[in-house]
Amino acid sequence: MQFMIYSEDVTDGLPIRQATREAHLNWLKSDAAVSVQVAGPWMDDDGTMRGSLLIVDCQDRVTLDAWMARDPYKIAGLPGQIIVRAYKVAINNL
Repeated sequence: MQFMIYSEDVTDGLPIRQATREAHLNWLKSDAAVSVQVAGPWMDDDGTMRGSLLIVDCQDRVTLDAWMARDPYKIAGLPGQIIVRAYKVAINNL
């Protein structure tokens, strides 16, 4: 299954994001049960990182939730909101 994970950072979360970014990037590649297809921050109109968007392959939501619980951003309290939805790629221009 594919999933879309959209998160919005807490207000004034940029210092948390910067302090945990390297650990977060390493976590994205840490589990063979979750294959990250696309990942990156989304920015506000001023170009400041304010959240994340990921597209991942994973066998089920239970496995995905366990993986997400180990995200250094989540552990540090960065996400104010996280939305997870089943996703299906219709066009891939990458």
